[in-house]
Amino acid sequence: MESGQEAVRQLRYSPAVGSPHGVEVMDFAALRSMDTRRRRVLPQRPDFHVLALIASGTGAHEADFRAYRLRPGSAVWIRPGMVHRWSDIDACEGPLILFRPGFLPGLTAEEAGAPACRYLDPQGLSLALLAADHLRHEYEAAARAPLLASPALPAHLLAALVLRVLAGPPDRAREAAADDGSASGGAGGSAGGSIAVFRAYRAAVEAHFCEWHQVADYARALGYDVRTLTRATRAATGTGAKAFLDQRVLLEAKRLLAHTDLPVTGCARRLGFRDAANFTTFFRRQAATPPAAWRAAYGARGVATSAGSRAPYSGAVAAQ
Repeated sequence: MESGQEAVRQLRYSPAVGSPHGVEVMDFAALRSMDTRRRRVLPQRPDFHVLALIASGTGAHEADFRAYRLRPGSAVWIRPGMVHRWSDIDACEGPLILFRPGFLPGLTAEEAGAPACRYLDPQGLSLALLAADHLRHEYEAAARAPLLASPALPAHLLAALVLRVLAGPPDRAREAAADDGSASGGAGGSAGGSIAVFRAYRAAVEAHFCEWHQVADYARALGYDVRTLTRATRAATGTGAKAFLDQRVLLEAKRLLAHTDLPVTGCARRLGFRDAANFTTFFRRQAATPPAAWRAAYGARGVATSAGSRAPYSGAVAAQ
């Protein structure tokens, strides 16, 4: 961190006493009871995963500056690094699973482009709740009798739950919650090869977007030409490779502006721009407003300013 206090609380994973193997199972009722100061409605940026199922009730959630309506069947997956807040979960019931990065190796490529909110039909929700309940029972048994616990079992049960959740389509209840780049919709033409190309490109963008701002850089690294990456990205997401890359850079820019008090020059440097003027031009072109103005508008919506406070989750503590 190049400057002082963070605007949005950075939540770091710290397992609750008795939590086995880096996973914790709770529910919305428990979250509300332990969060009497309603810190859940303030923006936060966890360094762990939160997977939540809405079994009943309605509410609202915001993830990476997109608003989502919550209803029975909504499945929310907050990945590490997302800026999010529970705008309204007073009437929501259902399980929440917290787990640290690396707990489910092999899902990284898929999760990178998965929408933050999906909708499960009644049958899918029923199966997902059964999977979550199985995980909860195993979690509680492991907490009571650690010597009898199997370290691999919670990971397998969580993997089954995640696969069930990913089987549902993205939740399009709000226009702002449109698909954010997942390849789940398939690709045209030679679908298998095109999807493989896009997934390779998406993974490379995730690894290098702060260094490489041109599609040609990725084409050279991956061994494809720019047109191949563009076709594959358009087939998977409906947008070109450059637009996909620009949107990823823009998202991180918004996260930095919202989550830190870095000056615009610091954000530009963090994202690999030569100077603040280039960054401002890029941001204005993508977001239709200068970065400083976007930060002021977001901050006016009630951003938390206190660091070091207890997080709304029992297994997560805000950064000191």
